Amino acid sequence: MGKLTIGCFSSLVGSMTLDFAVKLCAAAIDKGHKVDFWVSGNGTMLSIKDQRAFKDYSALEKPLKELMAKGLNVTACEACAEARGYHKDNTMEGFKRHSMDWYLASAFDADRVLHIGGE
Repeated sequence: MGKLTIGCFSSLVGSMTLDFAVKLCAAAIDKGHKVDFWVSGNGTMLSIKDQRAFKDYSALEKPLKELMAKGLNVTACEACAEARGYHKDNTMEGFKRHSMDWYLASAFDADRVLHIGGE
């Protein structure tokens, strides 16, 4: 199977790009692909540990942890996270933080690249 790099550039509250991107990661991993998943902008909120799930509200921590256990390589834009107050000490275990060059290197090395969001 191949390597897929997915970049999610999520906008403000109400955007479904994160939900879609996580489901896409799951489908690709289930088919046997290696997946690098990059989040920046408001998508970096996925990196926060100990999030509280509410009924009828998108909560992605559990599915994300399950995907990471299956091999999902997920990275948040460090500058975007820091600018929003998401610091290394409150980052979920297994969630990486790097600068944009990580995403560019992953995209260069991928068989396919999907860039989601960025309105």
